[in-house]
Amino acid sequence: MENIRSRLRFGNKVEDVKLRKRKSQLYSKDDGNPLNNGALRVRIAVFCVLFRLINCFLVQTSFVPDEYWQSLEVSHRMVYNYGYLTWEWKAGIRGFSYPLVFAFLYKILHLIHHDTVYLLIWLPRVIQALLAAFADVKFFFLIRTLENQDTAKWTFFCHMCSWFTWFCCTRTLTNSTETTVTCLALYYFPLPGSKTHSSKKYLSLVSLAVVVRPTALIVWFPLLMYHFWQEDNKLRLITHNYLPIGVLAVLMSTGIDCVFYEKWTLVQYNFIKFNIFHGVADFYGSHPWHWYFTQGFAVVIGPHLPFFLHGCTLAFRRYKVFLAAVVWTLIIYSLLPHKEFRFIYPVLPFCMFFCGTSLAHLKAWRRPAATVLLVANLVPALYTGLIHQRGTLDVMSHLQTLCDVSSVPTHPLPDVLFLMPCHSTPFYSHVHCPIKMRFLECPPDLGEEGYIDEAERFYDDPLLWLRTSFPYKSSLPTHLVFFDVLEKDISVFLQGNNFMRTAELFHTQFPEGRVGGSIFIYERH
Repeated sequence: MENIRSRLRFGNKVEDVKLRKRKSQLYSKDDGNPLNNGALRVRIAVFCVLFRLINCFLVQTSFVPDEYWQSLEVSHRMVYNYGYLTWEWKAGIRGFSYPLVFAFLYKILHLIHHDTVYLLIWLPRVIQALLAAFADVKFFFLIRTLENQDTAKWTFFCHMCSWFTWFCCTRTLTNSTETTVTCLALYYFPLPGSKTHSSKKYLSLVSLAVVVRPTALIVWFPLLMYHFWQEDNKLRLITHNYLPIGVLAVLMSTGIDCVFYEKWTLVQYNFIKFNIFHGVADFYGSHPWHWYFTQGFAVVIGPHLPFFLHGCTLAFRRYKVFLAAVVWTLIIYSLLPHKEFRFIYPVLPFCMFFCGTSLAHLKAWRRPAATVLLVANLVPALYTGLIHQRGTLDVMSHLQTLCDVSSVPTHPLPDVLFLMPCHSTPFYSHVHCPIKMRFLECPPDLGEEGYIDEAERFYDDPLLWLRTSFPYKSSLPTHLVFFDVLEKDISVFLQGNNFMRTAELFHTQFPEGRVGGSIFIYERH
């Protein structure tokens, strides 16, 4: 009898241990104490906000022209009625919904008489940073409900130390907002094990991402199909969620566009027509079909790549819908001739689930691996954020001083000509005064026979273009801005018209083609 009782007591102890273990695993996903959970939310929110604000102010370089020309320049013109709109806005392939947000901020600053150029530049960036921080918080609590505490911690670490996210998330790019909204939508997506799913909320956020950038539908197509396949009442999903939310988003964005275009304009249709059917995007360059697989994806995911590949072998079954979205996006974008790194930026949040799983399974090696991963991301993040391609922003700060000169009656009015590849710099949003400025234009060929854009004509024979464009000294600009590689080609023109170099600004340590390592400013005396 004693043996039987001891065995029963031992068995009960084993069951108690198992029960406590299951409870600890359960609470490791979501702490049962509301006070602890609330304190954790505050700590994570404060950390993410501070991190992204530091991120914002440590990114002082330019990336691509759309960062300004599809957002801030449009917003500035909407509020102050001067500036330049690129051909996309004349063709109606861009929506006003995204720049309207910044125009609203500009209008408030204007009304309270605090619309300094510094605030016009940095306030939109701060808004992007705060939005990114909000998405970071949601991402953390999503993985905390899906994974145990250890895996969640390493997944969040991978997400926060991504160099490309650091480089892009606080920029005023539609791709940045598309990725941030995608990250927010994931929090409400009906994943197995998720306690936060809401069809209406995630579909509303997906619709917002599509309004900001129509190509967001590419990334979300596999997930929408997955939701449809898993849903029991498919008809209800279509009639109560997909259709009403999608139609409402299109109607609202179309209404905004019709107001600002002052005519009936369906931006989504025009976007597809010009970029897909007419192949206008090819005008801005093309790459081989395999570019995303051999170069693009490796650069965007950066040092995380080996962890991503390892994580795919570990979490393929659990997160197959995320892997399908990544592969699908790379394949679809590979079919388009024009390719850019930023186009596939929205797949990064999906990749981090696999990277975090990989780190968590390295056991004793994960801390050294995490240290290597952090340093390997920190170097390109700081270099690309503070050094590489900063000249095109610094030159606008230098030219902004001409606004003070233009107010002096006896001084000739500034007239600035940018002899650079078109849209190399921001424009009036970074000067904020109506001095005369002009650059070499390069709208694509929209069917005109024998068409050659102005920038190409200039670079074919710079001296001939300058002499033809300015036959009289009275018509000459007061300032010329160009990359150092052009100086030798136009030195005769500079000397003959009394232009003197007044500034030299560093741009990049990797000059390429028409883009030099430094930017020169010449002033006519």
